[in-house]
Amino acid sequence: MNDDSSDEPPDERTDVDDEAFTYNGGRVDPGESANIRYSISETYLGDPVKIPVTVINGSKPGPTVFLSAAAHGDELNGIEVVREVAHDWDHSELHGTLVCLPVMNVPGFLAQERYLPIYDRDLNRSFPGREGSTSARRMANRIFTNFIEPCDLGIDFHTSTRGRTNMLHVRASVDDPTVGRLAKAFSSNVIIGGEGPSGTLRREATEAGVPTITVEMGEAHRFQRPLIDRALTGVASVLAEFGCHPESSVHWPGWRTIIRDEDEKTWLRADAGGIVDMKRGRGALVEEDEVICTITNPFKEDDDIVTVDAPFTGLIVGVLENPVVYPGNPLCHLVGLSSDTLTALERERTMERSQSEL
Repeated sequence: MNDDSSDEPPDERTDVDDEAFTYNGGRVDPGESANIRYSISETYLGDPVKIPVTVINGSKPGPTVFLSAAAHGDELNGIEVVREVAHDWDHSELHGTLVCLPVMNVPGFLAQERYLPIYDRDLNRSFPGREGSTSARRMANRIFTNFIEPCDLGIDFHTSTRGRTNMLHVRASVDDPTVGRLAKAFSSNVIIGGEGPSGTLRREATEAGVPTITVEMGEAHRFQRPLIDRALTGVASVLAEFGCHPESSVHWPGWRTIIRDEDEKTWLRADAGGIVDMKRGRGALVEEDEVICTITNPFKEDDDIVTVDAPFTGLIVGVLENPVVYPGNPLCHLVGLSSDTLTALERERTMERSQSEL
């Protein structure tokens, strides 16, 4: 363990046992940090499968917050966010505890695959897990009981799947007051409401009393520095909002839209197979009836060109990057904007254009 204690007297916390972070096999006391390789399974050879965990327990009382990434092994952006928070930030004045899990799906990460390469199971449909069940649920159970349930709130980082990309946005059960507060504190422009599918970490953690949000950002198999930096701003804002870094400020993103109803969002899907020419990219504002993309065959014959138009004015949150589709494949994820939000967004982008011309 590394001693990260601050200059405060060691008796700042009156009951060390109550403030220690404990897991099956160890503990991290106030003012201490620990890098842990925690066994969650075994390989075919009987060797342990261990996930990396960093626990930073501040010398002052406060909430316990988990940051997790790579529940899907090829989703890399979140890994760098969690690593930088754990190892590059100054936590000498931390109030509370940070539990940092940069790579939850270690077998998938090693294979650079989305799912566990053990019967192709999805770890992020296996929480809270169960002992005596499938390999995925056993892994999920050890992660959940040791490092998720002891927390007060959490942020789970994801990217889009292979061949697609997402603008940075939050997904959260916004009807829950604490989850809604957490989602807003992360300071993304877009929050998409909903509890999430059964077995996802954010849904199961929230139902277990640990309010949790999902942050979607970018694409698989790469680090995207602008998105990582933006997510780090969001983490800092959350830690300020919940008193972990009480001297810091909560960040306001400039404008925000919260999508609560199904009719405020849609996935546009291909009605024909072919090669896609995407006209607008991730984060683009499109007008109703504007052409988003076309789909053509290898000969680009005019009679066979399929045009895909925006059904309403909105923001492209997620978009296809691999330019080939079968009928039914997703092309883009479009969310609607209120008139006030649209005005704020247009004002912001006008200011950005003006500044870039200086």
